[in-house]
Amino acid sequence: MLRYIAQRLLVMIPTLIAISFVIFVVVKLPPGDFLSIRIEELRAGGESADLEEIARLRREYRLDLPFFEQYFWFLWDLVTDQLLSMEYGRPVSEIVGDRLWLSIIVSFATVIFTYIVAFPIGVYSATNQYSWGDHGLTFLGFLGLATPNFLLALVLVYFANVWFGTEIGGLMDEQYIGKPWSWGKFVSILEHLWIPVIVIGTSGTAGMIRRLRANLLDELQKQYVVTGRAKGLPPFRLLMKYPLRMSLNPFISDIGELLPHIISGAVIVSVVLNLPTTGKMLYEALLSLDMNLAGAFLMGLSVLTVLGMLVSDLALAWLDPRIRLEGKAVK
Repeated sequence: MLRYIAQRLLVMIPTLIAISFVIFVVVKLPPGDFLSIRIEELRAGGESADLEEIARLRREYRLDLPFFEQYFWFLWDLVTDQLLSMEYGRPVSEIVGDRLWLSIIVSFATVIFTYIVAFPIGVYSATNQYSWGDHGLTFLGFLGLATPNFLLALVLVYFANVWFGTEIGGLMDEQYIGKPWSWGKFVSILEHLWIPVIVIGTSGTAGMIRRLRANLLDELQKQYVVTGRAKGLPPFRLLMKYPLRMSLNPFISDIGELLPHIISGAVIVSVVLNLPTTGKMLYEALLSLDMNLAGAFLMGLSVLTVLGMLVSDLALAWLDPRIRLEGKAVK
């Protein structure tokens, strides 16, 4: 096990270097750069740009260097935590840190909501196949998959304002923005939290219900379940110990996607609801061509994805005895 983990960690190094190069190429693809966009904005507003200041900023952000030198300095500043955001003029770590905890709160609550809702419904649909309840829940699942998140967000914002008098224009009341944590701020976040949790979690919940139902139906038709029933095992114990456990493999393998999702959140929903999360920050960084902020954030998501894949592989080996991390197949 330790040898396998060490090998995977060593493989991560060239993998992340290759990913960093691809990310840098992608964020550099749009024509122009942050400073050229800023000059055009000043001209559109009838102002003249200070050419000396622009030249100084171009040297400071190393935009005057050749492509590969820019990539080297991007990677070096990223590793040494010296990367500056062009839009904010502050270290990237500070800007991401301001929004990180709010993103974690929203996404973690969404994950809990998704699992709490999806697992009971998926198990019920599989164990009561073709019943009225199964058909009704299947219809709701397809409705959740077909409804765009931003449309559901607008509908819930309207009803939250009409029914509860809650102004959803962020994740907390205005008097708590930029203030230290307090009980009032926490209560305000809880008051505003339920709408983004439902909006972001709806499509994931619907998809998880369909996958769990399909996997569990496949397991319930296998011979070991028939044998367990013939031996007189109680239905609930048989369900929980064997078929349900085996049907969880796809959800364990999704950990690699779950970890970056906790940090990134839903970008479009965060824009529609004006949420101060990292998803909206990434969107704004891409619009302003803030190469440093966008590249650093995407690189952080890549690191979480690679680590998540390792965690999911280890968890699958622990959950399913048929899976082996290393060694040859036994004939």
